[in-house]
Amino acid sequence: MATDRENADEAADKAPVQDPVTAEVDTDRHLILVDGSGYIFRAFHALPPMTNPAGVPVNAVFGFTQMLANFLSKHAGSHIAVVFDASRSTFRNQLYPEYKAQRPEAPPELAPQFGLIREATEAFGVARVELDGYEADDMIATYATAFAKEGGQVTIVSSDKDMMQLVDDRIRMLDPIKQKPIHAAEVMEKFGVMPEKVVEVQALAGDSTDNIPGVPGIGIKTAAQLIEQYGDVETLLSRTAEIKQPKRRQALEENAEKARISRKLVELMRDAPLPCPMDDLRTRAPETGKLAAFLKTHGFRSVQHRLRLDATGEVPLSRPAGPAPAPAALSLPEQGAAFGPYETITTLDALEAFAAAAREAGVMALDTETSSLDALNASLVGISMAVAPGRAAYLPLRHEGTDMLSPAPEQLGFEEAARVLRPLLADPSVLKVLHNAKYDLEVLGREANGGFVVSPVDDTMMISYSMDAGRHGHGMDELSRRHLNHQPITYDEVTGTGRGRKPFAQVALDMATAYAAEDADVTLRLWQALRPKLREEKALVLYEQVERQMIAVLRDMEVAGVRVDGPALKQTGAEFTERMAALEKEIHEIAGRPFAVGSPKQLGDILFGEMGLQGGKKGKSGAYSTDAATLEELAASTGHPLPRKVLDWRQLSKLNSTYVEGLQAQIASDGRVHTDFSMAVTSTGRLSSTEPNLQNIPIRTEEGVRIRRAFVAEQGHVLLAADYSQIELRLLAHVAQVPSLLEAFATGQDIHARTASDIYRIPLDQVDREARRRAKTINFGIIYGMSAFGLAGRLGIGPAEARGIIDAYFAQYPGIRDAMERFKEDARSNGYVQTPFGRKLWIPEIASKNQGLRGNAERAAINAPFQGGAAEVIKRAMVRLPDALREAKLSARMLLQVHDELLFEVPEGEVEETTPVVRQVMENVATLSVPLAVEIGTGHSWAEAH
Repeated sequence: MATDRENADEAADKAPVQDPVTAEVDTDRHLILVDGSGYIFRAFHALPPMTNPAGVPVNAVFGFTQMLANFLSKHAGSHIAVVFDASRSTFRNQLYPEYKAQRPEAPPELAPQFGLIREATEAFGVARVELDGYEADDMIATYATAFAKEGGQVTIVSSDKDMMQLVDDRIRMLDPIKQKPIHAAEVMEKFGVMPEKVVEVQALAGDSTDNIPGVPGIGIKTAAQLIEQYGDVETLLSRTAEIKQPKRRQALEENAEKARISRKLVELMRDAPLPCPMDDLRTRAPETGKLAAFLKTHGFRSVQHRLRLDATGEVPLSRPAGPAPAPAALSLPEQGAAFGPYETITTLDALEAFAAAAREAGVMALDTETSSLDALNASLVGISMAVAPGRAAYLPLRHEGTDMLSPAPEQLGFEEAARVLRPLLADPSVLKVLHNAKYDLEVLGREANGGFVVSPVDDTMMISYSMDAGRHGHGMDELSRRHLNHQPITYDEVTGTGRGRKPFAQVALDMATAYAAEDADVTLRLWQALRPKLREEKALVLYEQVERQMIAVLRDMEVAGVRVDGPALKQTGAEFTERMAALEKEIHEIAGRPFAVGSPKQLGDILFGEMGLQGGKKGKSGAYSTDAATLEELAASTGHPLPRKVLDWRQLSKLNSTYVEGLQAQIASDGRVHTDFSMAVTSTGRLSSTEPNLQNIPIRTEEGVRIRRAFVAEQGHVLLAADYSQIELRLLAHVAQVPSLLEAFATGQDIHARTASDIYRIPLDQVDREARRRAKTINFGIIYGMSAFGLAGRLGIGPAEARGIIDAYFAQYPGIRDAMERFKEDARSNGYVQTPFGRKLWIPEIASKNQGLRGNAERAAINAPFQGGAAEVIKRAMVRLPDALREAKLSARMLLQVHDELLFEVPEGEVEETTPVVRQVMENVATLSVPLAVEIGTGHSWAEAH
C-alpha cells in the first residue's frame, strides 16, 4: 500500500510544470541561454571556500553545478546552452583601451575552477559556447537574435542589465536571483525607456563598473528624459543648442565623442560568428556514467542525490518535480524576511522535507538546545535549523511536560529523528553553520546524544573574531544587535530566572520554537552578513587556515582531557593548608596581633593605620587598597616583611582553592579533567581556559611544580611537553630587525646575556648573574610597555637608574623603539595593530580622554603584536600536528595548550618517534628572520616533563 508521501510524489510528478523558465512559452522551440560567466562569480562570492577530495577549490564549481541541475530538472525547452567569456581582450578593448581595465585579475583560488565549470557543463550534456575576441554577452545576443528570427522563443538567464537591450516579444530575461522574468515593462522600470532605446541611455549615463565613460553629470534618469525627447544619441548631439541647462549643454558638447564611443561599447553584437551550429544546442540527456563520475570526483553528493544518480543511475530530466527556488547559497541575503513565526518539526515527513531543503540550499544553520552548559555532560534536548532567512524550524527531541502533571508533548522518537539527521549532518555538500561550533560539536558527538558527525562546519563566532579581536564581544546576541539590528529572545525570557527557572526540556514547544529557531535564523543571517567580509578585511586566510581548523582540534583535546592523580592532589592540599597556617602565624606576629589575613580592610588598617607605612590610598568605600600591585610596591619601597608574607599567603590560598579543591571537584568519572578552551575571549588571539583554568598555574615556583605533579599520564604512557623558547622575544627581533638580536638567536647565544653585554658594554663572557637578571627583566618588560617606574620596582632600584637602563637599551636597539612607536601610531590612526602575520587586533581605548585608559591602551598596542603573533604560531602548530602524527602512524594525543606550551600523552614505546615529529612541525610553522626553537621534555607527570 502506497504511503501518503508516495502518493504526493506521484501527484507532483504528474502535475504540469509551472516554473518561471517555461511557464509563458507557447512554442516547442525554446532556447535557454545561461550567462555562465555571471554565475561563476556569483557562486564564488556567495559560497564559502570548499575543496574537492584532491584539494582543488570548487566552491564556484559546486554553485554552478547546483544551478545547472536545477534547470535541467525543471525546464521543457528544446535548446539550451551555457555561454562563457573566452578571454579578457575583445574588439572593445581595441576601440577603447580603458574598457574594463580596472577590473582585477581573477582570485587565485577561482582560476583553477574555470576549466572545471566547463567540464561540468559538458558532463551535463549541455552545449558550451564561447569565442575568442567576443564577450559572452555578444554570443548571447547573436544566438538569441538568430533563434528568434527562426520563430523560436528565447530565455536569457542573467541579471546583467546590458542584456535588457535584447528584450522583445520573443526574447525575455530571467533574473536568476529572484527567479523573476524580465519583459519590456521591467526594462522600462529600470531605464525609463523601452528595450530598443536602452543603448542610447547607457551611452549617455556610462558605467563605472566597465569603465564606460558616458557623459559626466548625466545619470540614468536624465539620460532617459533626453532620449525620450530627442530619440537617440546622434540626434541629441546634433541639437545640443536647444538644451536650456548651460552645464548639461556644455557637458554634452565637450563629451560628444565619449558618448559616441560609449554607445559602441554598450551595444551588443548580434551578428557574431556562431561557433556551435544551432542544432548542437538541442537538449539532450547526459551520459549518466560521465555525469556521476564528475559529481563523485568532486564530492558533490547533494547534487547526486537530487538527480537520483546515487539511487537509480538515471537523470530524471523528463520528470520535473515542480517549481524549486534558486539555491539559498546563491541568493542574496533576504534582509526583509521576518524573524518568525517558525516551524515545529514533530513528524518524520516534516523532518525529511526540511533535510531536503537543506540539501537544496547547500547550507544550513544549526544550533542545539541542551540541559547544561557543560558540553561533555549535556543532554541534547532539541535541534534548531535554518535554510534561509526567516525559514527556520525547531526539532524537539527530549522535551518533558511543562510540569509534573502534564504529559510530554508530541515529538519524534530520538532514533527515528537520528536516522534522518545522521546522513544530513555528515553530508559534505551541505555546509553547517553554527555559532560557537565547538560546544555544539561536543554535544552532538556524545554517544548519549546520538554520536553525530557534523561536517563541514563554519562558525560565525570565529568569523567575527578573526576580523574583530578586541573590538567587541562575539556572542550571538551582541553580533545580532550590531550587524542585524535585531535583539533575539533571551534565555531568561523562556525559562525564567532564579528559583523559578525551569529546565529547557520543560519549556512549552511554542516558546521553545520561537527561541531556538530564532537562534538558527540569526546564525544564518550573521553568516550571510559576515562571511563575505572576511576577504575584504584580509582575514580569510587566518579564518580558513587557523581559526576554523582549531574548532575540531580543541574539541578533540577537550574530549580527551588529562589524567589527575586525586590522592596526590589531596596530599598537596594538606601541605598547602599547613603552610598557610604557618604563614598566618608569622603574619600575626609581625602585625603584633591576630586579624583576618584574607580581609583587605583589616590588612589596610594594620599596614597604613597602625604601622603607619607610607603609600596608602583609600578607595570610594573609605578602605585602603591592598591589591597585589600595592603590596608589591610596598614591599619594594619599604622592605617591610609583612606585605611580602601576605602576598605569599594569598598565592597559596588561591592555588589551594583553585587548583587543589577546584581540580578535585572537576575530576570526571574517567579520572581526567576536561578544561574548556575559550576561543574568542582575549583581544590578542590567545586561547583561555576555564573549568578549570590552567593558564595561571605558576611555572617556576615550588607550589606550581607541586600542582603539575598531579597531572599524570595514563599507565603505559608518558607526558611530552613541547615549549616554544622565548617566542615573543624572537618576534621582537624579527619585527624590529635588531642585528645583534638576530645574530644571537641565529647562533644560539643566551639572549639575555647578549642583551646585558650590549647595553652594559661588557664582553659576553664577563656577564654576571645580576647583569643577566636585569637584562632579562627589561627584555620581557619592554614587550609589555614597562615604564621606568615599573622597571625600578621589578629590579629594586631607583627610578633614575631604571630610566638610565631603558635609555641605554633603546640607544643600543633603536629599531625596538621605532617599532613600539609605530605600533602606537598604527593604533591611533587605524584603531588596531597587526601581528607579524597580518591579524588585526583592535585597541578600543587608544583614543580615550582618560589618561589612565589611554596609557593602558598604548601598552596594549605595544604588546598585542607579540602576544598575538605567538598565539598564531602555536595555533598553526596545533592545526598541523594531529595530521602529522597520523601520517607518521603515531598514537600521541594533544591534551593541553598553556601559553607557549603543548602537552601530549604518548605511548612509552613511541616517544623517540614522536619527539622529532612534534619538533619539526612546531619549528617550521612560520618563516621569521630568526629560527623558532622548541624545548621538549618527557615524564610521567607534567612537572617531570619540564
